[in-house]
Amino acid sequence: MVNTLCDIAKHMYPYGIFRTGTAVYLTFDDGPIPEVTPKVLDILARYHVKATFFMVGENIDKHPEVFEQVVSAGHSVGNHTYNHLKGFRYTLSEYLANIEKCQKAIGSHISTPPLFRPPYGKAWFWQRRALTKMGYQLIYWDILTRDYDKSVTPEDMLARIQRETRPGTIINFHDSVKSDERMLAVLPRAIEWLQAQGYTLAPMVQ
Repeated sequence: MVNTLCDIAKHMYPYGIFRTGTAVYLTFDDGPIPEVTPKVLDILARYHVKATFFMVGENIDKHPEVFEQVVSAGHSVGNHTYNHLKGFRYTLSEYLANIEKCQKAIGSHISTPPLFRPPYGKAWFWQRRALTKMGYQLIYWDILTRDYDKSVTPEDMLARIQRETRPGTIINFHDSVKSDERMLAVLPRAIEWLQAQGYTLAPMVQ
């Protein structure tokens, strides 16, 4: 069932990566946020895990010290647009300009190749194609924790991770105020379970 859904997503969203390699990849969207991101970094450091942070450029410019904490800790950084744009609402030129503005905020810490995740997972086919031609790797996920949803408990999230993780899985968390309590509650438990199962936890770009 999970493999089928992932295969369907690949056909519906060409130019996107939903699962890759043999490691498991923890990813965090929407930061850096001073109230949340440092707490995530503390948990990751406790378990000696590197992750990937898809950052909003505006937040980088607002909180450069938190951005530097992520980079200094050795985590990968990806682009999540400058203003958390939903691609469906923008022309190609508007969308690409906003992404490039975010990439400028990331600066010298750009991954090679540069990583991009569309906010909400939504971007037109031609936007994804253009980004791929520009050299970006478009990173989606095969497990969305929905940590931003108050109706989803940490137990729900952990159960989904335990049920659906396989080699190459990309797990989507959010280091945002909206997700704070639930995400921070499940993250250590998820890492402990994944490590107990023998999975290597890696950043998208090493």
